[in-house]
Amino acid sequence: MIVNDKSSTRIDEIADGIHRISTPVPPEMIPGGFTFNQYLVVDESPLLYHTGPRKMFPLVCEAIASILPVSALRYIGFSHYEADECGSLNDFLEAAPDAEPLCGGIAKMVSIDDVALRPAVALADGEDLSLGSHVVQWIDTPHFPHGWECGHLFEKTTRTLFCGDLFTQGGSEHEPLITGDILESSEGMRAAMDYFSHTNQVHALAEKLAATEPQYLACMHGAAWQGDGAGLLRKLAGRLSG
Repeated sequence: MIVNDKSSTRIDEIADGIHRISTPVPPEMIPGGFTFNQYLVVDESPLLYHTGPRKMFPLVCEAIASILPVSALRYIGFSHYEADECGSLNDFLEAAPDAEPLCGGIAKMVSIDDVALRPAVALADGEDLSLGSHVVQWIDTPHFPHGWECGHLFEKTTRTLFCGDLFTQGGSEHEPLITGDILESSEGMRAAMDYFSHTNQVHALAEKLAATEPQYLACMHGAAWQGDGAGLLRKLAGRLSG
């Protein structure tokens, strides 16, 4: 559903109670075009995962408000410290007085408790957090794809893995949820920009994520994906170590 005609920002439910917010950036701004995605988990304690850059804050707010009041947000989560992950964190903390940052322990220690308006809720590796009918689990993945503090969130009820910069797809025109190949397009982006850390733990870290057997991959750039997430993560590991 388009919520802003000028920017073409849209919001679409990709799994039960999980909504993808996406704003396209045209090729004249970023070569080839690009998308910035956030994910809204609607529950007793609503969670926004990824904030988007600060300049997109009004657009993301407009999309959230089409589903629930921005002030109702309880958690603002993200994979690692980067502008498209948490650039609007303080803006959201101001707009939602009960909201808290949600991240891993390293991010809380080295960045978030210093820059955020309120202290972060840090989840340990493998720790669960109930949002109501949804339960999210934090998975530490240092340097996968990048950042010492990097981790990924897995929603157990829908088997959705919020996989951040893994499987980044270029282009500004995407369906909200697809089942076709995203490995080749994401590998094309990686080859062009080399934004992975080249950690020697790639197989172990990919296997940690694959062990959750995700059915949905909530990508931060490009389409969300449905299918055998474990198999796709193992294929990615093979490409990274090849």
